[in-house]
Amino acid sequence: MAKIVTLGELMLRLSPQGNDRFIQSESFRIIPGGGEANVAISVANYGHEAYFVSKLPKHEIGQIAVNAMRRYGVDTRFIARGGDRVGLYYAETGASMRPSKVIYDRAHSAIAEATPSDFDFDAIMEGAQWFHWSGITPAISDKAAELTRLACEAAKRHGVTVSVDLNFRKKLWTSEKAISIMRPLMKYVDVCIGNEEDAELCLGFKPDADVEGGQTDAAGYEGIFKQMMKEFGFKYVVSTLRESYSATFNGWKALIYDGKEFYQSKRYEINPIIDRVGGGDSFSGGLIHGLLTKKTQGEALEFAVAASALKHTINGDFNLVTAEEVEALAGGSANGRVQR
Repeated sequence: MAKIVTLGELMLRLSPQGNDRFIQSESFRIIPGGGEANVAISVANYGHEAYFVSKLPKHEIGQIAVNAMRRYGVDTRFIARGGDRVGLYYAETGASMRPSKVIYDRAHSAIAEATPSDFDFDAIMEGAQWFHWSGITPAISDKAAELTRLACEAAKRHGVTVSVDLNFRKKLWTSEKAISIMRPLMKYVDVCIGNEEDAELCLGFKPDADVEGGQTDAAGYEGIFKQMMKEFGFKYVVSTLRESYSATFNGWKALIYDGKEFYQSKRYEINPIIDRVGGGDSFSGGLIHGLLTKKTQGEALEFAVAASALKHTINGDFNLVTAEEVEALAGGSANGRVQR
């Protein structure tokens, strides 16, 4: 299996029990998670050699985060230790017409203040097949944006395939700032993953599709995929297509383009959603595994969509499924019958 590296922030998520609101809660569950950490967990579960790169404080709260990665088989040797705090976020799980809500408390976290001297990116990328990052990492701070660039440069020196999940977060930066930072980083990227909003807000592209109205017709994406590939030279452009009927009922499919053909996955109806946080990360993890192990882009995409559909049924940020479970769903077993 492949050596896969991800770079980003590992946070602790504080959540009320079940569907309780923040203001009625007297205790919160601690749930570790973060975009690229979630991807590392996914590919480790599929049998790959997964490495997560970050910085966390030396104290016990930092150790909670490190131990969470180790528990599921992710190699933590490249996590620098130091800094003052672990990033936190509070997540309230919505239901029906009440949306889920996230409040960040992540300013001045260890990775936001990290410097290039904390990491030897050439050593980290040595022997790697794949490097994955998301738009959340350069959004954390200017220092983190610089680390992202240095990691991408090292990946290219070592012949590593680079994927990005554009992952725009309006609570972290503006679209103007995102475009100024993200567009120059695209020259390092082979596989670009993002939905219609990400492509517009991070790169300045807008698809011809009414997403708010639930019109996620793949035809609206073909033009923008071709434009993005022409401008940035991606090998693959990929988008998830989420139809949000309520906080607990979504339609879910995806589209991939390799410069020759478009492939649209089958569509899943996810109802009820247990926890959609990490849904996009589980898609990225599935896509990386699929592109590394499958014969066609279509098979890779079907694996990714099935993996992320399953994630919506699991509490927490991490997609705790095996490749066999994903293959069973991708192969058509969606009835949820007890396996005896």
